[in-house]
Amino acid sequence: MKKLDPYLFDTHVHLDRAPLSERLKPEIEAARAAGVGQFLVPGVAPTAWAGLMETVATIPGALAAPGVHPQAAANWNAQTQSALEALLHKPAVVAVGEIGLDSLLPAPGAQVQEAALRGQLRLAREAELPVLIHCRKAMGRLLEILREEQAHQVGGILHAYAGSIESALQAVDLGFAIGFGGTLTYPNARRAPEVLKALPAEWIVLETDAPDIAPHPHRGESNRPEWLSLIAAEVARIRNWSLAETARITTQNAQRILHRPEKTDN
Repeated sequence: MKKLDPYLFDTHVHLDRAPLSERLKPEIEAARAAGVGQFLVPGVAPTAWAGLMETVATIPGALAAPGVHPQAAANWNAQTQSALEALLHKPAVVAVGEIGLDSLLPAPGAQVQEAALRGQLRLAREAELPVLIHCRKAMGRLLEILREEQAHQVGGILHAYAGSIESALQAVDLGFAIGFGGTLTYPNARRAPEVLKALPAEWIVLETDAPDIAPHPHRGESNRPEWLSLIAAEVARIRNWSLAETARITTQNAQRILHRPEKTDN
């Protein structure tokens, strides 16, 4: 792909996880060659935060979003809260994530997940940082909690969104952008393209979730950051934008939501 100006912004990529972490330099070089200029790396479990911060420190244009994923919600306690609160003051940290609800997990249960989510939303508000939200089959309850915890004060991104148009627009009203990734490119995709077409342009961002959820035609493979360009191309097709427009719009959106100064080159 021709180098884009402005570049693409991957708002959700696990560069600290294998296999990406094992071949980080060539992966980043390939991503940059494909037009990707910035990366937001979310956290999952407290035990991995140190590695997350070390990874981000080695990559120009990489930013961190430490947090406790629903699958690790049982680790949420006073000690974890204090450790996360300290991290939120680091210059590379621009969001809290990925946090949320996941009713498909066998454990921990909803009560434990909700406690971790609420605690992290409150920390985000205190630090005035946006949040990255993970949600599977719990959108109604998630929106209730976001309202109760006044999450509109910080906003953020709904990562790997798989809900309805109605729920997406409710999230937008709360200041949340919608993240589009590999599933948008699948030949049998139906809901994601309809949501994409219905959204105001200023609430659309791109993500790979690499090494997970590889786009077509790489479905089933380990995902790579460079394939954000395939997702961008599908967004451009569906919205009838050029690739340059797609890069400009989605990157500016990400920068606005993450409170980053606008940049126009890599």
